[in-house]
Amino acid sequence: MQEKVVLDGEDVQRTLVRIAHEIVERAGDEDLAVVGIHRRGAPLASRLRDNVADLTGRDVPLGDVDISFYRDDVGLRAGHAQPVVHASHIDFGIDGATVVLVDDVMYTGRTVRAAIEALFDYGRPRRVQLAVLADRGHRELPFRPDYVGKNLPTARAERVNVRVAELDGRDEVAISRAGAPSGRPAPDGDGSSRAPANETTGREGRA
Repeated sequence: MQEKVVLDGEDVQRTLVRIAHEIVERAGDEDLAVVGIHRRGAPLASRLRDNVADLTGRDVPLGDVDISFYRDDVGLRAGHAQPVVHASHIDFGIDGATVVLVDDVMYTGRTVRAAIEALFDYGRPRRVQLAVLADRGHRELPFRPDYVGKNLPTARAERVNVRVAELDGRDEVAISRAGAPSGRPAPDGDGSSRAPANETTGREGRA
Protein backbone atom coordinates (compact mmCIF):
# COMPACT_ATOMS: atom_id res chain seq x y z
CA MET A 1 0.00 0.00 0.00
CA GLN A 2 1.38 3.37 -0.96
CA GLU A 3 1.57 6.06 1.65
CA LYS A 4 -1.36 8.45 1.53
CA VAL A 5 -0.73 12.04 2.63
CA VAL A 6 -3.71 13.38 4.59
CA LEU A 7 -2.15 16.65 5.81
CA ASP A 8 0.56 18.51 3.93
CA GLY A 9 2.72 21.31 5.26
CA GLU A 10 0.18 24.07 4.68
CA ASP A 11 -2.56 21.93 6.22
CA VAL A 12 -0.46 21.40 9.34
CA GLN A 13 0.19 25.12 9.73
CA ARG A 14 -3.49 26.00 9.28
CA THR A 15 -4.43 23.28 11.74
CA LEU A 16 -2.10 24.63 14.44
CA VAL A 17 -3.49 28.14 13.97
CA ARG A 18 -7.06 26.84 14.29
CA ILE A 19 -6.25 24.88 17.43
CA ALA A 20 -4.58 27.97 18.92
CA HIS A 21 -7.77 29.98 18.32
CA GLU A 22 -9.82 27.24 20.00
CA ILE A 23 -7.50 27.17 23.01
CA VAL A 24 -7.66 30.95 23.45
CA GLU A 25 -11.44 31.02 23.06
CA ARG A 26 -11.91 28.32 25.68
CA ALA A 27 -9.29 29.57 28.13
CA GLY A 28 -10.47 33.14 28.52
CA ASP A 29 -8.36 34.84 31.19
CA GLU A 30 -6.95 31.61 32.63
CA ASP A 31 -3.21 31.18 33.11
CA LEU A 32 -2.06 28.98 30.26
CA ALA A 33 0.99 26.79 29.78
CA VAL A 34 1.82 24.51 26.85
CA VAL A 35 3.75 21.27 27.31
CA GLY A 36 4.82 19.00 24.46
CA ILE A 37 5.29 15.25 24.74
CA HIS A 38 8.59 13.97 23.41
CA ARG A 39 9.33 13.59 20.64
CA ARG A 40 7.24 15.14 17.88
CA GLY A 41 4.82 16.69 20.31
CA ALA A 42 7.57 19.05 21.50
CA PRO A 43 8.10 21.04 18.26
CA LEU A 44 4.35 21.10 17.66
CA ALA A 45 3.89 22.50 21.18
CA SER A 46 6.46 25.22 20.50
CA ARG A 47 4.60 26.37 17.39
CA LEU A 48 1.24 26.15 19.11
CA ARG A 49 2.55 28.21 22.04
CA ASP A 50 3.81 30.89 19.64
CA ASN A 51 0.40 31.04 17.97
CA VAL A 52 -1.38 31.33 21.33
CA ALA A 53 1.03 34.03 22.51
CA ASP A 54 0.46 36.02 19.30
CA LEU A 55 -3.30 35.83 19.77
CA THR A 56 -3.31 36.78 23.46
CA GLY A 57 -0.36 39.16 23.56
CA ARG A 58 0.77 37.37 26.72
CA ASP A 59 3.79 35.28 27.54
CA VAL A 60 2.82 31.60 27.54
CA PRO A 61 5.21 29.22 29.32
CA LEU A 62 6.46 26.30 27.23
CA GLY A 63 7.78 22.97 28.43
CA ASP A 64 8.21 19.37 27.35
CA VAL A 65 8.02 15.99 29.07
CA ASP A 66 9.55 12.63 28.42
CA ILE A 67 7.22 9.83 29.47
CA SER A 68 9.56 6.85 28.96
CA PHE A 69 9.55 5.68 32.59
CA TYR A 70 5.89 6.47 33.12
CA ARG A 71 4.51 4.10 30.48
CA ASP A 72 2.83 0.94 31.70
CA ASP A 73 3.96 -1.15 28.73
CA VAL A 74 7.73 -0.57 28.58
CA GLY A 75 9.38 -3.97 28.22
CA LEU A 76 6.10 -5.62 27.23
CA ARG A 77 6.00 -4.66 23.56
CA ALA A 78 7.62 -7.42 21.56
CA GLY A 79 9.84 -6.38 18.68
CA HIS A 80 10.46 -2.83 19.94
CA ALA A 81 13.71 -1.45 21.30
CA GLN A 82 13.85 -0.06 24.81
CA PRO A 83 13.34 3.71 24.93
CA VAL A 84 16.10 6.27 25.08
CA VAL A 85 15.30 8.66 27.90
CA HIS A 86 15.25 12.41 27.27
CA ALA A 87 15.22 15.13 29.89
CA SER A 88 11.94 16.87 30.68
CA HIS A 89 11.92 20.66 30.79
CA ILE A 90 9.27 22.40 32.89
CA ASP A 91 11.00 25.32 34.57
CA PHE A 92 7.83 27.18 35.58
CA GLY A 93 5.10 26.61 38.13
CA ILE A 94 1.99 24.80 36.94
CA ASP A 95 -0.05 24.99 40.15
CA GLY A 96 -3.45 26.46 39.31
CA ALA A 97 -2.69 26.79 35.60
CA THR A 98 -4.45 25.31 32.60
CA VAL A 99 -1.85 23.09 30.97
CA VAL A 100 -2.30 22.07 27.35
CA LEU A 101 -0.47 18.83 26.61
CA VAL A 102 0.48 18.52 22.94
CA ASP A 103 1.20 15.34 21.01
CA ASP A 104 1.24 14.40 17.36
CA VAL A 105 -1.16 11.44 17.34
CA MET A 106 -3.78 10.11 19.74
CA TYR A 107 -4.10 6.34 19.70
CA THR A 108 -4.54 3.98 22.65
CA GLY A 109 -4.40 6.59 25.40
CA ARG A 110 -1.35 5.14 27.13
CA THR A 111 0.96 8.03 26.23
CA VAL A 112 -1.59 10.50 27.58
CA ARG A 113 -1.91 8.60 30.86
CA ALA A 114 1.88 8.56 31.22
CA ALA A 115 2.20 12.24 30.34
CA ILE A 116 -0.38 13.28 32.93
CA GLU A 117 1.43 11.24 35.57
CA ALA A 118 4.73 12.87 34.61
CA LEU A 119 3.15 16.33 34.62
CA PHE A 120 1.82 15.97 38.16
CA ASP A 121 5.35 15.40 39.39
CA TYR A 122 5.80 19.14 38.71
CA GLY A 123 2.70 20.44 40.47
CA ARG A 124 -1.08 20.49 40.51
CA PRO A 125 -2.58 22.30 37.51
CA ARG A 126 -6.11 23.64 37.61
CA ARG A 127 -6.90 21.47 34.63
CA VAL A 128 -5.12 19.56 31.89
CA GLN A 129 -6.21 19.67 28.28
CA LEU A 130 -4.94 17.64 25.33
CA ALA A 131 -4.24 18.88 21.81
CA VAL A 132 -3.26 16.43 19.06
CA LEU A 133 -2.53 16.85 15.40
CA ALA A 134 -4.36 13.62 14.52
CA ASP A 135 -6.68 11.20 16.31
CA ARG A 136 -6.66 7.70 14.85
CA GLY A 137 -9.01 6.02 17.34
CA HIS A 138 -8.54 2.53 18.85
CA ARG A 139 -8.60 3.73 22.45
CA GLU A 140 -7.55 1.34 25.23
CA LEU A 141 -7.95 3.92 27.99
CA PRO A 142 -10.82 6.42 28.44
CA PHE A 143 -9.15 9.60 27.16
CA ARG A 144 -10.40 12.03 24.54
CA PRO A 145 -8.48 15.03 23.19
CA ASP A 146 -9.89 18.51 23.74
CA TYR A 147 -8.43 19.82 20.47
CA VAL A 148 -8.02 17.68 17.35
CA GLY A 149 -6.41 18.68 14.09
CA LYS A 150 -7.87 15.82 12.08
CA ASN A 151 -9.77 12.65 12.90
CA LEU A 152 -8.26 9.72 11.01
CA PRO A 153 -10.27 6.49 11.08
CA THR A 154 -7.66 3.76 10.65
CA ALA A 155 -7.25 0.02 10.83
CA ARG A 156 -4.81 -1.30 13.42
CA ALA A 157 -2.69 -2.65 10.55
CA GLU A 158 -2.16 0.90 9.31
CA ARG A 159 0.41 3.40 10.56
CA VAL A 160 0.03 7.13 10.94
CA ASN A 161 3.34 8.67 9.92
CA VAL A 162 3.87 12.16 11.35
CA ARG A 163 6.71 14.34 10.15
CA VAL A 164 7.63 17.75 11.51
CA ALA A 165 9.99 20.21 9.87
CA GLU A 166 12.18 20.56 12.96
CA LEU A 167 13.05 16.86 12.97
CA ASP A 168 12.19 15.54 9.51
CA GLY A 169 12.65 18.47 7.16
CA ARG A 170 8.96 18.88 6.35
CA ASP A 171 5.50 18.86 7.92
CA GLU A 172 3.27 16.00 6.89
CA VAL A 173 0.78 13.44 8.16
CA ALA A 174 0.37 10.29 6.12
CA ILE A 175 -1.17 6.83 6.47
CA SER A 176 0.51 3.62 5.36
CA ARG A 177 -0.06 -0.04 6.03
CA ALA A 178 2.35 -1.55 8.53
CA GLY A 179 5.25 -3.12 6.70
CA ALA A 180 4.89 -0.87 3.66
CA PRO A 181 7.74 1.54 2.89
CA SER A 182 6.98 4.91 4.45
CA GLY A 183 10.24 6.80 4.01
CA ARG A 184 10.65 6.89 7.80
CA PRO A 185 12.18 4.81 10.54
CA ALA A 186 10.20 2.31 12.57
CA PRO A 187 7.43 3.77 14.73
CA ASP A 188 8.28 5.00 18.21
CA GLY A 189 4.83 4.41 19.48
CA ASP A 190 1.60 2.46 19.40
CA GLY A 191 0.95 3.11 15.76
CA SER A 192 2.60 6.15 14.24
CA SER A 193 6.00 6.28 12.67
CA ARG A 194 7.59 8.93 14.75
CA ALA A 195 11.15 8.57 15.81
CA PRO A 196 14.39 6.87 14.94
CA ALA A 197 14.82 3.29 16.08
CA ASN A 198 16.49 4.44 19.30
CA GLU A 199 13.51 6.50 20.34
CA THR A 200 10.66 5.50 22.61
CA THR A 201 8.82 2.56 21.09
CA GLY A 202 5.72 2.43 23.21
CA ARG A 203 4.27 5.76 22.27
CA GLU A 204 0.93 6.57 20.84
CA GLY A 205 1.03 6.38 17.33
CA ARG A 206 0.75 6.65 19.47
CA ALA A 207 -0.85 8.39 22.50
